[in-house]
Amino acid sequence: MKVYEIRDGFGLDALKQGERPKPSPGPGEVLMRIEAASLNYRDLMVVKGQYNPKMPLPRIPLSDAAGEVVEVGPGVDRVKVGQRVAGIFMQRWIAGEIDDDKAKSALGGAIDGLLAEYAVLHQDGVVPVPEHLSYEEAATLPCAAVTAWHALVTEGQVKPGDSVLVQGTGGVSLFALQFARLAGARVIITSSSDEKLERARKLGASECINYKETPEWGDRVRALTGGRGVDCVVEVGGAGTLGQSLRAVRTGGRIALIGVLAGVGQANTLPILMKNVRVQGIFVGSREMFEAMNRAIAQHQLRPVVDRVFPFEEVVEALHHMESAAHFGKICIRTNDNRERGAR
Repeated sequence: MKVYEIRDGFGLDALKQGERPKPSPGPGEVLMRIEAASLNYRDLMVVKGQYNPKMPLPRIPLSDAAGEVVEVGPGVDRVKVGQRVAGIFMQRWIAGEIDDDKAKSALGGAIDGLLAEYAVLHQDGVVPVPEHLSYEEAATLPCAAVTAWHALVTEGQVKPGDSVLVQGTGGVSLFALQFARLAGARVIITSSSDEKLERARKLGASECINYKETPEWGDRVRALTGGRGVDCVVEVGGAGTLGQSLRAVRTGGRIALIGVLAGVGQANTLPILMKNVRVQGIFVGSREMFEAMNRAIAQHQLRPVVDRVFPFEEVVEALHHMESAAHFGKICIRTNDNRERGAR
């Protein structure tokens, strides 16, 4: 089968396509024919050697993919042949709190990922995907969507009438916008692109802020909320934007700390104390969260925002596209071009 591997070193141009034997499922395992995958910023960091420079090589990257179960091993009873499934980000995080053992089961990092034509996963590490989604749309769910769901629903407990601040228009941010709107919340969104902000408005954002034109956007958010501040911030920038997020959040509000897109560094933590703000780190989520999210997606017929779909032969080009930050929503990889696409 065809795979992509980080072999002899890191870097986008060092990611090479190769061949591995097609695997067979053992007891409790399923063989998934991968139809589509999607990119996360983490994948870019993994391939460039910024996520874990000491990662053992070779390694198959990418955590997110969807496909069809084509074979099952002895004892499999959660899924069946022919079912459309996606892998969960951490293969051993089924429910409850995260711990070190669960964190070490993340696809495309601690263990081989899904940038391949086939993969064997334990039956506990896959979930059926909503029937109305295409394989590309389903492939966007395991990391970005579950992260947004964990931030807003599981931990954030966002409810009708709440206000939410979302940073940027990448995968997590747009899922956060969609989930917040499903919950009946008002969404304020930031971006450096007026064109992207207009597209976000069409998805349901109430107010849009160009952070290049308004670098003190935390004060602008407070003004838009009558001086109160938002109930919840989806913080994907990290230390580079945390100061403005602390300005934007209300006293007693919540910040879901998800990414480091604006870099790492120092931030003044005094407002966390003085405003009694809860800052919660969000590292994707469990299978239980994934399944709850899928029920909501199916009920509301929600469709993920897909920016662009690349063929399997253009994975490096897809990563360059992510690096450019030109995308709006998720970047996908089509693994198999010859079979019919789309939902059932």
